[in-house]
Amino acid sequence: MSVYKIHDPIGTEVPIVLSVPHCGIQFPPELQADFKTELMNAPDDTDWFVDKLYDFAIEMGITMISANYSRWIIDLNRDPESKPLYTDGRIITALCPTTTFFGETIYKDERKEVQNEEVRRRVDLYYKPYHQKVAELIEEKKKKFGRVLLWDCHSIRQLVPTIHKEKFPDLILGDADETSASKNIIDSAFTALKNSDYSAQHNHPFKGGYITRSFGKPEQNVHALQLEMSKVMYMNDAEVNYHDGRANKVRGLLRDVMQELILKLR
Repeated sequence: MSVYKIHDPIGTEVPIVLSVPHCGIQFPPELQADFKTELMNAPDDTDWFVDKLYDFAIEMGITMISANYSRWIIDLNRDPESKPLYTDGRIITALCPTTTFFGETIYKDERKEVQNEEVRRRVDLYYKPYHQKVAELIEEKKKKFGRVLLWDCHSIRQLVPTIHKEKFPDLILGDADETSASKNIIDSAFTALKNSDYSAQHNHPFKGGYITRSFGKPEQNVHALQLEMSKVMYMNDAEVNYHDGRANKVRGLLRDVMQELILKLR
């Protein structure tokens, strides 16, 4: 199985790439026996259905890349050298996690860490191909349009006390403290989000992960933004099943945001 899936744009192409690094639920055959079966069958830390939530984007001329493998194999939004993204005391799962966000061990042998050699193997097989493809898509758009925006798509349970003691806002726009995109791009996106029916925050409690921070180079006309959202915005109250009514409302907002950004990038 490929590490990622490319969703090619339909109609007039625009300079936006969507990345969905945490929607994967597959496990490579050589690792399936290592994980607890009941957890592997429904990996809870998945950004469930986010690729489905954004599937309207290809009709707008936007290219999307989504991950096929679970973040428990390797987290595509972590630093490949395992440097921490935050230093405020929150739980940050490793590049190759051994627990869920709630601290539950995910391996049958209850291991506390994945050995360095195995981490390097997974970086080569599963991490680098995704990042290399994102870089390729960005370069293609930049050559064609002169500028490009990478929009990194995420979701999270509404309440994860190990990360944040209170419920998360509905929408959190991250741009590495306004360094991963130009001000006019940031302002356009955040204005649309905060003027919606949802609560929105900027760079708190998430400011963008490694994908946003590493690819965002606004001085080179490569902009990157991360949008984190609470799962209850498009799933049922138990955060298990896709909720068509909630999802359709969010999709309308996301479509409006994308349209604003397309105009800004012209």
